[in-house]
Amino acid sequence: MGKKKGNNIPEQGGATEAKAAPPVKLIEIAANLTDGMFQGCYHGKQAHPPDLQAVLSRAWEAGVEKIIITGGSLEESRAALALAETDNRLYCTIGVHPTRCSEFDASGDPQQHLQSLLKLAEDGKAKGKVVAVGECGLDYDRLVFCPKEVQQKYFELQFDLAEATQLPMFLHMRAAADDFLEILKRNESRFVGGVVHSFTGACEERDAILAVPKLSIGINGCSLKTEDNLKAMAGIPPSRLMLETDSPYCDVRPTHAGHKFVGSKWAARKKEAHSGDAMVKGRNEPCAIRQVLEVVCGYRQVENVEEFARIVHDNTSSLFFPARQ
Repeated sequence: MGKKKGNNIPEQGGATEAKAAPPVKLIEIAANLTDGMFQGCYHGKQAHPPDLQAVLSRAWEAGVEKIIITGGSLEESRAALALAETDNRLYCTIGVHPTRCSEFDASGDPQQHLQSLLKLAEDGKAKGKVVAVGECGLDYDRLVFCPKEVQQKYFELQFDLAEATQLPMFLHMRAAADDFLEILKRNESRFVGGVVHSFTGACEERDAILAVPKLSIGINGCSLKTEDNLKAMAGIPPSRLMLETDSPYCDVRPTHAGHKFVGSKWAARKKEAHSGDAMVKGRNEPCAIRQVLEVVCGYRQVENVEEFARIVHDNTSSLFFPARQ
């Protein structure tokens, strides 16, 4: 496994510019579209005009059918819902990322903070826009932002949101598999299903997640960095797999082990010279979910890419859009 091999994904209009939509439908489950980079702001400095509409246009042209915008705090969740309401192909999650869980205590009333999240989720669900609770979970790689005990407490508290709304969970697990799975299994009866997104773990962690029948695994560029990453990815059944970019982060980089399978490329410029007709170098976008599909299928030597993509699409749709099945 892993030899470079044609994966039968149709051409997209040239080696440097990908334009023609593929004959597959893709659902982007993780796009941080509220990030300042899509407003042209990098590290607090304005580098170019906002270009979110151009970003979305590239996504639709690349075959993206729907985009789920990630909510990582109460404020960001509000912004995600507001953005989702601007296009019938945009949806969002409502929740608090593990590295931001200190906001519960900082609010002065953690239960009221939870109620604010719940109201936002219920209102957004009624509008058909909120499709998951999250991003929530545990991240022990970045304890400098939030202590382990605080993360655990408020990860568990967010199962209240999942139970009350009957929405699936959009989950984050980084260097915390044992505690994550312990909390999740303790609350397994309280949520309808979920996806552990941006998976970068080993085969053992993959198998532990797959042992929970209601969980799927999300793959992006960060999931395809090393040969070990690729081996772990290859063991995920397509019926338990979802695709994402986690943009503007987690792009498939030339240094990644999976990069040799990338076929689709877009013109890109440095942010200081950016115009809306090109991508920004170093900033990932939802359109690049196509590259994730190419790496996944290329490494796994998938012969029928359209059928593989259909299975992944149907799995994703059944979790986040069950009423539309």
